[in-house]
Amino acid sequence: MTQKLYKYHVTNLQSLEIAIKSTALSARKAISEQNGNSIESFVRLYAFLLGAWAETRLGKLLLERAGFSSSERRKVLEERRQLDQWNKAVDIAFRKHFRIPRAKLEPPNIPHTESHRYLSLKETIDIHLKPVISVRNKLAHGQWIYPLNCDASNVEQEKYNLINKENLLSLQFKYSIVKTLADIIHDLVVSPPTFDRDFDQRFNRLMNTVNNLNHRSYDEYTESLIKKHMRGIEKRKNKS
Repeated sequence: MTQKLYKYHVTNLQSLEIAIKSTALSARKAISEQNGNSIESFVRLYAFLLGAWAETRLGKLLLERAGFSSSERRKVLEERRQLDQWNKAVDIAFRKHFRIPRAKLEPPNIPHTESHRYLSLKETIDIHLKPVISVRNKLAHGQWIYPLNCDASNVEQEKYNLINKENLLSLQFKYSIVKTLADIIHDLVVSPPTFDRDFDQRFNRLMNTVNNLNHRSYDEYTESLIKKHMRGIEKRKNKS
């Protein structure tokens, strides 16, 4: 049954990735045509799909054949929030890797290098994965413009800011960040030697994407799409 469930998660993940690519394509078209209402809708759909992808990726990770035991999987799923489940998965995997059942995951219990890697993963989960999950939860309830607080009595300002500051470029960078993070955690769970070998390369790639997220200009991105669209129109006119 476990492997059947694993295949379900794989199929769901593949379908979500197709949906994300299709949504990005539609969003780029809307940007190039300067269709403001469509841009807004596609951006929110992309954000929703990204959150769904993260949840499904965790489900797949928990069922990897060479990964968690059934008891370890239960410990992860005992956590009510998805964010806590990701953190628990990292904790359990590190403890298995270094054979530390209870002691703190810090020097001298683990090497300084591994402690830094552990803290880097936890920080990345908190900074980059947490908002993706948080936004998805609001969008899943149809709160696409105005996310509401727990008792639905008012707008939740923090989530409002998160949802309404997103654009296609930022979401594409966040998708890359979350995918790389998931790949690193996958290595940690399934193949610790691969985790040790590839961590620096993967994490450097992740941080390069973070740098792009923080510094790439959305205005320049949209301008390039609009200009490309206009060149296409002009070319078609010249042919006719």
